Amino acid sequence: MTGGDPTLISPAARDALQRWLEGLSALWGAAENTRSAYRGDVAEFLAFMSHHFGGPQGLGALSDITTADMRAWMASARSTGTGARSLARKLSAVKSFYSWLATREGFEPTAVLSTRAPKFQKKLPRPLDRDAAKAMIATVELQAQQDWIAARDVAVVTLLYGCGLRISEALGLTGRDAPLPQSLRIHGKGGKERLVPVLSAARQAVDRYLDLCPYPRERDQPLFRGARGGALHARMIQGAVADARRQLGLPASATPHAMRHSFATHLLEAGGDLRSIQELLGHASLSTTQAYTAVDTRHLMEVYQRAHPKA
Repeated sequence: MTGGDPTLISPAARDALQRWLEGLSALWGAAENTRSAYRGDVAEFLAFMSHHFGGPQGLGALSDITTADMRAWMASARSTGTGARSLARKLSAVKSFYSWLATREGFEPTAVLSTRAPKFQKKLPRPLDRDAAKAMIATVELQAQQDWIAARDVAVVTLLYGCGLRISEALGLTGRDAPLPQSLRIHGKGGKERLVPVLSAARQAVDRYLDLCPYPRERDQPLFRGARGGALHARMIQGAVADARRQLGLPASATPHAMRHSFATHLLEAGGDLRSIQELLGHASLSTTQAYTAVDTRHLMEVYQRAHPKA
């Protein structure tokens, strides 16, 4: 693979890529990390096609890409170690770009859009069981030497498990969100907004942290503060959870994000419906949430194997 070397991409193609990325941001609220990943994926594809055809390709040449050209790109990617999951992500970005480009330039993008993604085994979430989730919260509190930091870490992890928040969403709360209401208005990926019920345990954990925090609560400042008063970084919570995980003998999959998975799985086990869980998690697609049905089935099979007299 040639990589996304900009010298291999024609000015017209570079400009088109930039306009597409700007459109993603304006119309869909794509986050900077998402735009950066898409930029790299599509630039790599365009650079490959330039190399494949012997020089930078204008927009007219790009409209003539065939199924064989797409196969050559995918084969080249696989030969350099790109896994099936990563290649499927790259192909998705390329298809999105080409759909936009075809509309603007008036050509038929069938060869690109009909390219099938490689099959791969989707990784299922690895939730903690209820006892392990509770033990994780209790053990996180033991990792810090200062009481207020211990209370802070407990409050964050409780929000992950008790409300199903992403760690970025928990750390994105500000002083105006406290004291926590009965339900929080969360701005998630892509600017999607959702209402999340807040358990009393989560409110109490945040209240305890605020009582002990040495820094004043300011409406426009982060709710969760670092040791020196700045915004708390996710890696601090990740470190506290990793230390607790080792103490409890839990697997490496027991991460802060696993607490969010546990929230969803335990709701499903208790009879929650997928559509409601999708809304609580802020998933754009129900298919993302449906992964939890496989987790729940696996859990039921494990119980069956242990308990059934003929197992």
